[in-house]
Amino acid sequence: MKLNERSLAFYATCDSPADNAGFLYKRGERHTAYHRRWFVLKGNMLFYFEEPDSREPVGVIVLEGCNVELCDSAEGFAFAIRFGGAKSRTYVLAAESQAAMESWVKSLSRASFDYMRLVVRELEKQLQEMSRGLAGGCGGSREPPGPWKPKPSGLEQSRERLPALPAIVPKENGCAVWNNVLGARDRLPDTSGCGGHDEEGNPRPPPLPPRRRVSSGEAASAGAAVAESPSTFCRLHEQYSREVARLRQDWQQRRRGPRP
Repeated sequence: MKLNERSLAFYATCDSPADNAGFLYKRGERHTAYHRRWFVLKGNMLFYFEEPDSREPVGVIVLEGCNVELCDSAEGFAFAIRFGGAKSRTYVLAAESQAAMESWVKSLSRASFDYMRLVVRELEKQLQEMSRGLAGGCGGSREPPGPWKPKPSGLEQSRERLPALPAIVPKENGCAVWNNVLGARDRLPDTSGCGGHDEEGNPRPPPLPPRRRVSSGEAASAGAAVAESPSTFCRLHEQYSREVARLRQDWQQRRRGPRP
């Protein structure tokens, strides 16, 4: 795998949050002496610097295909990063305390993509088991649920139980015309009285109320009002027109100023 040194240096020193950071003692590859280095863990890459304010890392360890385990060493709180393969290098590191060692071992063990893949598979398995349990608790049916339908309210259920209402009775001049029902137009209204039943046994409708006739005096007053209204409007229009013209003339004179 080819890595761009500039890209790695920028990623190591940028402001992105680190998964873990701190001082560790690193054993050399040729010389077994331990050197104190500043380590920064970002994703599956473990960078180490000479000092926390160094501009570029001294090296990087890609945490893929490796195991993190405790090891016996002359330095206390030591652990190792071992890679598979005969010629692969083993990195031996040591922390300054037991708590720091446990924190680094836990962080490094969870940094690889292989670990993340196992976690995702386990979560998917738990989700499937929970879905099956919910389906079994709802009647044991594993079929996918159908489209949701709203439950009818109490008002709609009561409407379904009500009998069919009769047709709307037609009205004429605000009064119900009972003899306009289908099949009754050709029959003459019965004015013998209220109540009773017809020949078929149906209840008779009440008699029609007499229509009110307009007297000649009321008609004459209404006609006079209609005839008088245009003349009244014309008089008001002429009066206000003269008033507006007078006010406009006064305003123009005041605007021009007094004559010399």
